[in-house]
Amino acid sequence: MTAPLLTARNLSRRFIPGQPSVVDDLSLDLNKGEILALVGPSGCGKSTTLRMIAGLETADTGSVTLDGQTITDLAPEKRGIGMVFQDYALFPYLDVADNVLFGAPEKSADTAARYLNMVGLKGLGQRFPDEISGGQQQRVALARSLAAEPRLLLLDEPFSNLDAALRSATRQEIRRLLKATGMAVLCVTHDQEEALSFADRIAVMRDGRILQTGTPFEIYDTPADPFIAGFMGRTNFLDGIAHGTVCETPLGRAILMAPMTGPVKLLVRPEHFSLRRAQEPGQGNGRIVEMEFKGHSVTYRVDCAGLSLQVDAAHGSRLKLGDEVELRIAEQQMSSYWARNGGDIAVAYSAPRATVPPSL
Repeated sequence: MTAPLLTARNLSRRFIPGQPSVVDDLSLDLNKGEILALVGPSGCGKSTTLRMIAGLETADTGSVTLDGQTITDLAPEKRGIGMVFQDYALFPYLDVADNVLFGAPEKSADTAARYLNMVGLKGLGQRFPDEISGGQQQRVALARSLAAEPRLLLLDEPFSNLDAALRSATRQEIRRLLKATGMAVLCVTHDQEEALSFADRIAVMRDGRILQTGTPFEIYDTPADPFIAGFMGRTNFLDGIAHGTVCETPLGRAILMAPMTGPVKLLVRPEHFSLRRAQEPGQGNGRIVEMEFKGHSVTYRVDCAGLSLQVDAAHGSRLKLGDEVELRIAEQQMSSYWARNGGDIAVAYSAPRATVPPSL
């Protein structure tokens, strides 16, 4: 088995004595050519972790190894790590080409042109940072980091300063570029959609610890606990009674991949319902109380005898406020469920992509 490019073990950092650690005994691995996203709520320790790996913050405990070399005590400039900061940190008094060449081993016009071409900024070398757009500044910052020929690239909230329309397109372009170069990337973000679409693997953090690591599909389909389920997507929770692999709910039966017995609480994503207008008055089990048109789809809030559920439906559903509806759990297998059973927390599954339960 190939050894990871980056290994961080038991990293901890406490800023105020007597207060909880910002990062608490954190360990992670990053493989060559892989994009790993650290994601979690503000203040969970994501950026502090990134800064300890970069050498910009001193770890109280733990070690960092890069490509077989322990770099825990090395100065930042000797670690062979590039970093793109949230505000890009471009030098306003240098033109774009000189910004790109700032940390490059070979400082030539050809080098600047090569990396600017790589990020789609051909011909902009003579402009200054305030003469180009935010998206272009982000690419200049990336080109500068790549020109320094690092072994690892760190991205700290790299797309947060871009508007929504530009963010998605830039994110995919940068991902394509990074995968083409084979660069290993550790990215920090609080944006769940960004993590799911940009990373090969995701590590979800809370209170300085990593709770679960997996592919975007694994994190979304089989979250290890209710916090991860709620943080990594919109959620509905339904009470049910499990009888082996069959669970009875107010909206019909759900099939569980792991047999359980007794009261359970099921996580059902908004897209895992089937919804239609009731054929006759009185035949429905819910009523539309809110709706949000999104163009490609519609999100409805459905009241089912006092149970408020969020439901995503296709663009053509065309239901109206006040419509009586029939709401069911979709027949295809759904996302994961977490369950409380006899005082113990267990996890049951019903997801097409998840056949092996993660360890608890």
